[in-house]
Amino acid sequence: MTIYRDRIEQKLSAALSPQTLVIEDESHLHAGHAGAHPDGGDETHFKVRIVSDVFEGENRVARQRRVYALLSDELNERVHALSLTTQTPAESKSGASP
Repeated sequence: MTIYRDRIEQKLSAALSPQTLVIEDESHLHAGHAGAHPDGGDETHFKVRIVSDVFEGENRVARQRRVYALLSDELNERVHALSLTTQTPAESKSGASP
């Protein structure tokens, strides 16, 4: 099941209208570590790459705060960690980071 992955995708798509949205469940890499779910299930650690015009004019911290606010329910329920890459379309094309 991909309940949390799907919720993350729906919320980020609706709020940020991304040109690119890649969500990877990396929970298997964290088995036995802090934040790993005791039942051994997935959906605790995600790597997310978002390219959106919404990030124009925002620094990296503001972008991450925006994403964390959008996903606050998921972070309070099961998701332990998000690794975020947040870029504007121009940054994505040039390979630059904010």
